[in-house]
Amino acid sequence: MNLRKATPSELPFIWEILQQAIQQRKQDGSEQWQNGYPNEQTVYDDIANEYGYVLVENNVVIAYAAIIFGEEPAYNVITGKWLTNDDYAVVHRVATSNAVKGKGIATHLFKMIEDLCIEKKVYSIKVDTNFDNIPMMKIFDKLNYVYCGEIFFSGASRKAYEKVIQKD
Repeated sequence: MNLRKATPSELPFIWEILQQAIQQRKQDGSEQWQNGYPNEQTVYDDIANEYGYVLVENNVVIAYAAIIFGEEPAYNVITGKWLTNDDYAVVHRVATSNAVKGKGIATHLFKMIEDLCIEKKVYSIKVDTNFDNIPMMKIFDKLNYVYCGEIFFSGASRKAYEKVIQKD
């Protein structure tokens, strides 16, 4: 498997994966991603800004994430406290293809994101998720992310987590 920046030609494949995730969130009874976000323009902007990353296996896109190395304005105000005030990466819009569901791909994706952060000498990852996104919270727990409090993002209160990555 290879984690790399997405290309514009991959937008249809990424959008299909995101649509699968949007449908899954709906089936789970979640309100997350049920209001027109994310959409194709969001992914287009991710790719244009070089935030869009794909996980590829055998030349097939199997997962997507927006990885932002820099400040997330929504994270400046938190009800709680972040672990660090250092540089950080933000991970948004994580989705895996239905073709690989149940195979630990999202967990593997986050481990590869940690490696990418180390490569870029960024040792903190900050993320948020909806209060009812149990699968994502389980991944955060498995990978030792620390619940830091609540932030307000995309019009809703969200659970905020941070992981400090150990330098080699």
